[in-house]
Amino acid sequence: MAISSPSAPTSNLASGAQPSDSGQEQVNWLLARARGAQERPYHYLLLLRFVLINLLGLGLLGAAHAQGWVEMVVRADASHLSIVIALVFVAGLGYCALRVFQTSRELNHIKSFDPLVQSAVGDYIAKLRGRSGESRSMLSASLRMKLSQRISLVRHIAGSLVLLGLIGTVIGFIIALSGVDPESASDVKSIAPMVSSLIEGLSTALYTTLIGSVLNVWLMINYRLLAGGTVKLITALIDFGEDNARA
Repeated sequence: MAISSPSAPTSNLASGAQPSDSGQEQVNWLLARARGAQERPYHYLLLLRFVLINLLGLGLLGAAHAQGWVEMVVRADASHLSIVIALVFVAGLGYCALRVFQTSRELNHIKSFDPLVQSAVGDYIAKLRGRSGESRSMLSASLRMKLSQRISLVRHIAGSLVLLGLIGTVIGFIIALSGVDPESASDVKSIAPMVSSLIEGLSTALYTTLIGSVLNVWLMINYRLLAGGTVKLITALIDFGEDNARA
């Protein structure tokens, strides 16, 4: 009696069978990734711009320190408010750096999307699946508000630097006027202490205003960079989500 040999196993692709929807999606993604392997997008461009801008700012600060201007400002500020302004600026710049890194990383995930890696773009696409057009519009509006709110603290900190500078101006004038005694103006010996107090108060007023304004400009430049990157991220997320979300 003849024994029939088992047939050799054949793959779905060799036999002409169509893969499932999820399998087809994975195959398409792998093919697209293979085609773009030699055209890798540049990563962390936003972070690179942030670093270059602040290296320039640190270079200018170093030049001012070499000229003795930084020490002169700190020494002339009797209220020490300029140090407080500098600390607030450092906190704002650190928070801005964190958001720039986060935004740049999320842009990288869109450029090289990997469905097997947990990311914000993957979560957004998952939320879009099965939703109607109106529901997707509401979700995209919520995304805009969330990402815009995420960077608003940097703008508030930058505004507080100017406010602190104005407070220093008021404190400086108070110091200047507190040493002036109209009744002793005719006494020659009393003029020198009054002039000294006046100079000290005016130095505090002018230097705190200067420090607050300069650091506000520095931080606002970084905020504009972050805001531009956030707008780019919002646009890329919405476009990528609409292209890849399937009901």
